[in-house]
Amino acid sequence: MSAQTTALPSTSAAIVPAGTWNIDPSHSTIGFSVKHMMIATVRGRFTRFAGSLSADDQGVVGIQGVVQAASIDTNEGQRDDHLRSPDFFDAANHPELRFVSTGIEPTDSGEYRVTGRLTIKEITRDVTLDAVVNGAGTDPWGNERVALEARGTISRKDFELNWNQVLEAGGVLVGDKIRLNLDLSTVKAPQQ
Repeated sequence: MSAQTTALPSTSAAIVPAGTWNIDPSHSTIGFSVKHMMIATVRGRFTRFAGSLSADDQGVVGIQGVVQAASIDTNEGQRDDHLRSPDFFDAANHPELRFVSTGIEPTDSGEYRVTGRLTIKEITRDVTLDAVVNGAGTDPWGNERVALEARGTISRKDFELNWNQVLEAGGVLVGDKIRLNLDLSTVKAPQQ
């Protein structure tokens, strides 16, 4: 699955140098949060994922990524098992969540609006993320890095993650809106 590319303004070439930049999972987080009982916030993350950012000399950028559904971690084992079950991700039958960018546009604030196709349980929907490139640099071991953050909100019902429980006092146990929080450190791949 290849990411569609979109030309960014010439200033982006200085922010994201040309090349392929692979996500470094040990320095990155794919996180989310959701309302619990309509009053509290539960946060979680996925611990196994891969992806890349690509740029050419004209600043053309594409983003793609794959997350292993079974790697969900909300710091509560029983809840994580339920999230892996057919009530939610059905990780045994749908092991991967996938994202492929379809467009990247600069905003007036110097950030980027990333549009793409998110697939969960083989259901694909268009999503939009607000992203910022935090910078580029070389680490102490000589690896070139680019770091970025992306935020967005999706409806879990759009992906048929419908399980819920009505509360006695009104409302539901699990909110519909899921806030996505990605903090990514990428490492430049060797040229081939």
